[in-house]
Amino acid sequence: MKRFDRKFGADLIATLPASPAVYLFKDEARHVLYVGKAKNVRRRLSSYRNASRRKVHRKMRTLVREAATVEVRVQPDEQEALVLENQLIRELAPPYNVDGKYSFLYPAIGVRQTPRHTLLCFTTNIESWAAYEFRWFGTFRSRPRAKDAFDALVALLALIGHLERTSTLGKVPRTKGSRLAGVRQLSAALVVAIEEFLSGASRDGLIGVSTALLEKPRARRDAASVQQRIHLLADFYAADLAPLHAALRHAGRSGTFVPQEERDTLFIRTHR
Repeated sequence: MKRFDRKFGADLIATLPASPAVYLFKDEARHVLYVGKAKNVRRRLSSYRNASRRKVHRKMRTLVREAATVEVRVQPDEQEALVLENQLIRELAPPYNVDGKYSFLYPAIGVRQTPRHTLLCFTTNIESWAAYEFRWFGTFRSRPRAKDAFDALVALLALIGHLERTSTLGKVPRTKGSRLAGVRQLSAALVVAIEEFLSGASRDGLIGVSTALLEKPRARRDAASVQQRIHLLADFYAADLAPLHAALRHAGRSGTFVPQEERDTLFIRTHR
């Protein structure tokens, strides 16, 4: 008899519907090891039952070996199964799940213009920066891509204006992974264009940055690096900014920000 049948019952597969569901592998203490989603749960768990020695099936074999029970929660459709899967992964943080497990790492980018300078912030903990009254954009699923885009934007703006030393920005929250930059002498129109770009509503803000750079000798001397950063921001717009804007509008939500714990559900529900 196969290990799957010995552990979970020889009749389990036959009793399952060919419909969307979420399944949970649990250990002997009833702790959830893994949460999965299936369009056809009978077929999906059959693949666990019949997992071969091939490398691609290693995780399936491991879960069958480590689990003591499997729970199946049938859902009305695949979208609801995705929503429940995402919710359970966030709440339970199963050790064999990776995607969506650490939504608290989804970053946002903040912008605020003061009479003295323009402040830009990158963080996964916006509560720490409440006193700064930033306008927030995000959150974004890819932390490395968002961080690279933030660094590229700050580097370009430093060529247009004057980058402040961090020591002149006052007492900064000690939040791990956060970044704060201040840039002097940016026009109000340019800041508006940057915010429009970060909102995902229009790429015209990037055009405004490019136009301002053309007037700066420092930028012209480092044209290759400037062009590379502009391309990076254009890719960030296509991969992150525009899709988030579209998802928010599709859901009937205004604004430029979605909390970390709501982001994945927003995209699941608006995907179609």
